[in-house]
Amino acid sequence: MAIARLGRQAKRPYGMYVKMTAVTVLGLCFIFVWSVFSSSSTSVTTQRESFDDIAEPVSVNLREGNSGSQIRDRERERERQEEESSKEHAKLKDEPQIQVQDKDSKRSNRSESGPATLREPNKRDRKGAVHEKNKESPNQVSGNTDGDESEKENVEQEENEEEIGANEEELDRESGTDIDIDGGSDLVESVDQDFEMLQDGNAESKKSTQRKKKGPLFDPKHGYNWKLCRTRSKHNYMPCIDIEVASGKLQTYRHTERSCPKTPIMCLVPLPHGGYGSPVPWPESKLKILHKNVAHPKLVSYIKKHSWLMESGEYLTFPQNQSEFKGGILHYLESIEEMVPDIEWGKNIRLVLDIGCTDSSFGATLLDKEVLTLSLGLKNNLVDLAQVALERGFPAVVSFVGRRRLPFPSGVFDAIHCGSCSMPWHSNGGRLLLEMNRILRPGGYFILSTKHDSIEEDEAMTTLTASICWNVLAHKSDDVDEVGIRIYQKPEGNDIYELRRKKIPPLCPEHENPDAAWYVPMKTCLHSIPSAIEQHGAEWPEEWPKRLESYPDWMNNKEKLISDTSHWKSIVEKSYLSGIGIDWSNIRNVMDMKAIYGGLAAALSQQKVWVMNVVPVHAPDTLPIIFERGLIGIYHDWCESFGTYPRTYDLLHADHLFSRLKNRCKQPVSIVVEMDRILRPGGWTIIRDKVEILNPLEEILRSLKWEIRMTFAQDKEGILCAQKTMWRP
Repeated sequence: MAIARLGRQAKRPYGMYVKMTAVTVLGLCFIFVWSVFSSSSTSVTTQRESFDDIAEPVSVNLREGNSGSQIRDRERERERQEEESSKEHAKLKDEPQIQVQDKDSKRSNRSESGPATLREPNKRDRKGAVHEKNKESPNQVSGNTDGDESEKENVEQEENEEEIGANEEELDRESGTDIDIDGGSDLVESVDQDFEMLQDGNAESKKSTQRKKKGPLFDPKHGYNWKLCRTRSKHNYMPCIDIEVASGKLQTYRHTERSCPKTPIMCLVPLPHGGYGSPVPWPESKLKILHKNVAHPKLVSYIKKHSWLMESGEYLTFPQNQSEFKGGILHYLESIEEMVPDIEWGKNIRLVLDIGCTDSSFGATLLDKEVLTLSLGLKNNLVDLAQVALERGFPAVVSFVGRRRLPFPSGVFDAIHCGSCSMPWHSNGGRLLLEMNRILRPGGYFILSTKHDSIEEDEAMTTLTASICWNVLAHKSDDVDEVGIRIYQKPEGNDIYELRRKKIPPLCPEHENPDAAWYVPMKTCLHSIPSAIEQHGAEWPEEWPKRLESYPDWMNNKEKLISDTSHWKSIVEKSYLSGIGIDWSNIRNVMDMKAIYGGLAAALSQQKVWVMNVVPVHAPDTLPIIFERGLIGIYHDWCESFGTYPRTYDLLHADHLFSRLKNRCKQPVSIVVEMDRILRPGGWTIIRDKVEILNPLEEILRSLKWEIRMTFAQDKEGILCAQKTMWRP
């Protein structure tokens, strides 16, 4: 009877509700138990193997106890899978375009604030637009939100480069080949091997690295058929400076801003028409150089109008104490010292930037006082004497001073000089003078000399310098030199900025990085003067030569700098000076193509050479440290041409440069072509890298008819020493 009664009750409507509730509860319990004992990572791994372009890690929470939420999650997951399937289908159409766009937009610059020890540089395009970086750890799945696989690989590649860069200084130092030709060798593990060790225990990251690998840097089976460049500038061709514009049947130049060709230069710059002779060795080159080595159409007419250089047979000679200034360079420097006794050449003043390279007598005379002067050649339609300065053996680079920042960090030059200057400092909101303010050290000196004073320009300059709180230390009209000399001093603190009645120009925003300098437009604002001990420029460095071996308080990794210094000192003494066959009496202009702390330059400081320390824009920003030590340097992207004339360096040094540019440049062999352009015939190159890079690189150098003087390898590391010849196709 009881069973029958229950049956009749079950047939009622509310009995059905009881059954449905019981089934639902049992189902929820089953799902809950399954979610507890199942591995969520298995689900994530399965999805990662199926989809390479997931924007962020998938985390489906099955422990909420809400069946409606679970169903919605599953529906969203199915919709995501359908989207991924459709995007995979359309990938072949989108991928080539995205890759080209991404490659063309890659420009590096530094926009990370803070001390310059190991800052990670951001990527910029030519217009200075910042590409934001994904900073997830290697064990996370990362990508872009549109699900495009090729673009995700490019983003991962940039992240990989930044991670390499963050560890580059320490790993490169450890990977150096301490080669002692006479006493054996001590080769340590390669940089890439060390970087792979950092990823041990992360199988997924290794798989991702294998997917990103795009083959060797150079194709060993590729043959090269070299041709001469057919440009209007001919033997003086500078690819990113000499911009030729076709206008009908004629070709004209426009010299406004740095602009590189869309495709890498793969032609060789010809030798001068009159041939090329072995450069006059240092120090004789201070007084004379071969005229044919610096032959320029407008140089002949320039010589006739100026007495500080003379043509004597096949040479250009430079009489002592002759200068652009009629009273002579010695009188000019004595006038500056009398005006401002606090200026002590070679002691508190070590690094000077000379704007508008003229006769280079200013830097030549200061060199005798232990002052290192970098001449900035302003390329325009007039004769440019930066090539003459480099041929004489003085530091110089060629650049525009227009709308973009100069490729130097902030607050690094002890003094800036502009002799016989006609720069429009007050135009465009005073951005040119604000750029000088950026790179000038707090408390540093700006020395300006002009031949013809204009009342309007004088008033505009006075107003501008007062608005940026520069103190006028001296203003003198020299009757002998027929020039007016003004010496300004940049303030040492920010207090004076707050006292201005008109906040014009305004202070730059805090997020504006003053060290960002590669393809970055000039700003019409004042950067705050560093005041914290962990900021470079807060204190004046030690007097020279103590500053070479002193280690600034704002540098966190002093031990690495000490180790780097001893590392290169050992290599130079044991190998470079006597072990590889280089005649150092013929070496004057040296370039370290991938400097870190300037260790090579410091090790060569006792030699009669100067070193241009190049910090690649994709590497950690260590250039402020190099300047702090009393050495000079510059930012550069080696996927582009360097700002110098052909045949201007005697020795190029590249330590693991090519392995760092792997998968970065469109055509890495163009770097070798650029090395051939800037190296003098008879000049040397020392390349240290992995053997898998050096082997095909040796064949490329042989195709250029370079003489391979020495190769040495142990395990996977090696060194290649070669000498350029006179050969041209």
